[in-house]
Amino acid sequence: MVRNMTDPADRRFLFLQGPHGPFFHRLARMLRAAGARTLRVGFNAGDAAFWRDRASYIPYRGRAEDWPETIAALIETHGITDIVLYGDTRPVHAAAVVAARARGLTVHVFEEGYLRPWWVTYERGGTNGHSRLMQIGIDEMRAALERSDPEIAEAPAHWGDMRQHVFYGALYHWFVLFRNRGYEGFRAHRALPLATEARLYTTRLLLMPLIALDRIVATGRIRRGGYPYHLALLQLEHDASFQAHSPFTKMSEFLELVIEGFARGAPRHHHLVFKAHPLENGQAPLKRIIREAARAQGVADRVHYLRGGKLARLLDAARTAVTVNSTAGQQVLWRGIPLKAFGRAVYSKPDLASTQPLAEFFAAPQRPDRRAYRDYRRFLLETSQVSGGYYSSGGRRRLLRQVADMMLAAEDPYDALRTGRVAPRQPLRALP
Repeated sequence: MVRNMTDPADRRFLFLQGPHGPFFHRLARMLRAAGARTLRVGFNAGDAAFWRDRASYIPYRGRAEDWPETIAALIETHGITDIVLYGDTRPVHAAAVVAARARGLTVHVFEEGYLRPWWVTYERGGTNGHSRLMQIGIDEMRAALERSDPEIAEAPAHWGDMRQHVFYGALYHWFVLFRNRGYEGFRAHRALPLATEARLYTTRLLLMPLIALDRIVATGRIRRGGYPYHLALLQLEHDASFQAHSPFTKMSEFLELVIEGFARGAPRHHHLVFKAHPLENGQAPLKRIIREAARAQGVADRVHYLRGGKLARLLDAARTAVTVNSTAGQQVLWRGIPLKAFGRAVYSKPDLASTQPLAEFFAAPQRPDRRAYRDYRRFLLETSQVSGGYYSSGGRRRLLRQVADMMLAAEDPYDALRTGRVAPRQPLRALP
């Protein structure tokens, strides 16, 4: 029988691992309401805890090396037409993408927003370094935008996902650590032991008020320092973008490279501020590594470390920013601040990210083309960036109102813009 892929009743969605919390469960429920069938493969007790429909849950208890054969069999047995996953680089997802492509299936990939934290990313085929954005130039984006007249969405003053993000992360790892009987073959895609990761998540959740106080004091000290400064935007060392789409294997390599370039190129009265990722859990001793590298380069009195915090306040006075390939680079470009990126990033395009050697960048940075970035941002907001969030109830409601229709559409967001068939978006000013 030939399936009509425009009819939801002919669609079979297989969900793999998603963001911590109930988002995938709620999304599947909406797809079923549209007429599609949904299944979920779970690899541990954390996956099972957030999927309430036991009848559609398939536990995978086998070995990692047997997964490619298993996913191929699941696709054939259940007549799968679509695969849904969060991030495309963890081993079980990478194998599923290979199997799906070999059979012509649609792969729906969710990620944190390229314009985070007020949006999430929805693409087909891949995200970050695997995104179609890597092959779409600014001129091509401008041509597509000529078919639309979008209202540029503004970010809300507060969204409220961070606390819920940390909570669901701690809860997920608790289930994996203490309720994982029956999933003995499970191996986490991160190198850190599960017990250690669960402890770090829990500790961070408990210490959030103290961490926030320390951050506020340190940020205020830098903003009142009166010196010109450059920002280094850090990522999580286990983050997929860092591991799969950058030239580094450890964050320490990036830290030492940046400090060396700063010492060689920046004027002597300039300072360097390293800003940690908001979810940095202390897995790596970043502060100590930075302190030792700065001392070795003779710039210890001009190098600072911040434990996360609001990026906007720091960017207001920053001269430049450097990163591996953090999505925070989008905020830098939006302000017209010179940006140097070392890894593969969707914004690493001519006229946006600098191609200067690092020491030269610190000495005399080239500014991005703000007109090019405005067009680039408009293109993202009209295509792969969807307002909402995975973790707070209000963010999920907003996201679900939009993204289910995007998944059921015949075209991916980029092709839909070219043909003028973009799915309606909910304006940010509306209540969640």
